[in-house]
Amino acid sequence: MRLSIDHRTVYRFSAPQVRIVQMLRMTPENSHDQTVARWRIDVDCDAIMRRGRDGFGNAVTMLYCDGPVTSLEIAVRGEVLTSHSDGVVRGVAEVLPPALFLRATPATTPDEGIAAFARGLHDDRTIASLHRIKQALHERFGRDCRRPEAGLSAGEAFAREAVTSRDLAHIFAVAARSIGVPARYVSGYSLVDGSHRPTPHGWAEAHVDGLGWIGFDPWTARSPEEEYVRVAAALDATGAAPVAGSRLGEGEEELDVDVSVSQA
Repeated sequence: MRLSIDHRTVYRFSAPQVRIVQMLRMTPENSHDQTVARWRIDVDCDAIMRRGRDGFGNAVTMLYCDGPVTSLEIAVRGEVLTSHSDGVVRGVAEVLPPALFLRATPATTPDEGIAAFARGLHDDRTIASLHRIKQALHERFGRDCRRPEAGLSAGEAFAREAVTSRDLAHIFAVAARSIGVPARYVSGYSLVDGSHRPTPHGWAEAHVDGLGWIGFDPWTARSPEEEYVRVAAALDATGAAPVAGSRLGEGEEELDVDVSVSQA
């Protein structure tokens, strides 16, 4: 499948900024089941852009822009060829051992409610247990299609009736880790969850002995297949955020994001 992606991020500042530094995790990479046909990142200011990698091995672009800056638009466009994989992640450079992804973060702290939920669905068949957790989470929560709430933990989200895809991925990761399975957050793009979104899509991957990393998306009750483009993975959404950085200047900022995914 050939997927076309248009991802725009616009910052507006109430006062001119002296300097902006951003780390962009917006570049997918080739793997066994996805090939980047074309991809480009454009900004509407005079900026220096340098490519590199973060500590999780994700491709990053560092953006440096000197002011005065009153607004900044980051436009990402590209096409990616994908194929069926049964959800198994293959051909991705792994720089960290799976056991590291048992580690908790502020967004994925252990939660007894989530752990009890996972134990009720777990048996000695790990892969079947993970699929049951994915399906049960999909059925338990309503879908919140708004931008995720900053600072919301998996345990706090678990108490709600409707959650975002980011929150569901965090809950799944906490559930998997509670039964001893390494799990991580993945950011990327999905054709399944709608053509327009206010953020990129988020799902989870869990490491199963003998199979490796496998994707689970409780938002859609699927394992990621050819309708998905994988971009970045980390312990939680903060570590895989498409845009992260800092600004030097007074005033407030306003953020608008629009993501469009279509079959080319």
